[in-house]
Amino acid sequence: MACTAIDSHIHGFLFGTDEMREIFSDKAWVQKWLDTEAALAKAQGELGVIPQEKADIINQYAKAELIDIDAIGEGYKSSITIVPLLNAFKKILPDNAGEYVHWGATSQDIVDTGIVLLERDAYEVILRDTKECLSACLALAKKYRDTPEAGRTHVVHAIPITFGYKAAVWADELGREVERLEAMKDRVFVGEMAGAVGTLASQPEKGLETQKRMFEILGLRVPTIAWHVARDNQAEFATGLALLAGTLGRINHEIFSLQHTEILELEEPFFMGKVGSSTMPHKRNPAVLENVLALLRNVRSIAPSIVESMVSENERDWGCFLSEWEAIPRACHLMGAALAKSKYILENLRVYPKHMERNLFAQKGLMMSECVMMHLARKLGRLTSHHIVYQACMEAYEKEIPLKDVLMKTPEVEEAFTEEEIDYMLDPHNYLGLAPVFCDRVLEKYAAYVK
Repeated sequence: MACTAIDSHIHGFLFGTDEMREIFSDKAWVQKWLDTEAALAKAQGELGVIPQEKADIINQYAKAELIDIDAIGEGYKSSITIVPLLNAFKKILPDNAGEYVHWGATSQDIVDTGIVLLERDAYEVILRDTKECLSACLALAKKYRDTPEAGRTHVVHAIPITFGYKAAVWADELGREVERLEAMKDRVFVGEMAGAVGTLASQPEKGLETQKRMFEILGLRVPTIAWHVARDNQAEFATGLALLAGTLGRINHEIFSLQHTEILELEEPFFMGKVGSSTMPHKRNPAVLENVLALLRNVRSIAPSIVESMVSENERDWGCFLSEWEAIPRACHLMGAALAKSKYILENLRVYPKHMERNLFAQKGLMMSECVMMHLARKLGRLTSHHIVYQACMEAYEKEIPLKDVLMKTPEVEEAFTEEEIDYMLDPHNYLGLAPVFCDRVLEKYAAYVK
């Protein structure tokens, strides 16, 4: 029976995906351990460390569906080593081949390599969906390259941008997340096969050759030295997810913020039948966004616990990777769900250019104060112009009247500009700067992801 939100038949859709649940299923955990044992046996069989025929049998039977997984769970009540797996595996191996399983290895070799294999599967999904979110942001940047929108700083109107510019900033940040994920591969996806304290004392003759061939089979990098207690690789994986959760969190929160009724420039996807409230039929709540923001908040909260578990004792401390067994899969589940939902939001985002246009004029011209000031500065100097325009803006703000009305009766401005020139300076469409150019730069940088 499911007992967590991730596995729940009721809440599971909110906190995980079937794809990620499959990756971290009990069967998948067992299979990765068996894959590790099989690769070890195959390498040792080829090198003559164990009989080739025994290695062949071990590889033939290294299938999770043949194993009594419930028995392994029972075994873990008395042992958190790999012994419960070995006992279950040995029972199905003919011709005494079970005596050659796990030759020269220690439990942590198998469990560490196993979780790295699981993480690699999860990583491929996370990287794939991050790239899809990047593509969706690039599509928005391209489509809305020239669509004016109020730029906001400190939550209030600043000067105009374009929505394409905003989406391009999202895309560039996601692009850096892709780069970070790809850069961590060589450091994170490293196998472990080093024996009791990492010295390979149990395999003095062909230990290094076994290690090299074993990880060649598994497609992992060979460690320079054992990492039984050096958990920076796991911490990097967790913090990499946390950084991605920060970027995705900012993007989704921006959409969430711009869905305010008073703003409504963006809205998460809507379809008839999507109900926002049990009592207020009009509600179109940003429920998916809220779901994503909660997931990403929890992903970020996991990273400190994995960094904390880097502090471990001597040459072996199971407390560190027991933390990882629970927390890293949970981070992957939550991130997998957040990415899937973010992709859905970004690919089906409702954009309201008419509302963006309306909001450009919400402050009756105040947004264009910099433009007026910079034009006036050419004649009076910047500081003097700032003072003059500041006084005009504060009067317009307090009286809630158009900035033009105040400017037209400000002597310094009236002397410097015609009414037509003031109208031009107060038009947000004439002050987009290089926003479209920056869109083009981002689209060019990530051209491979533009669909």
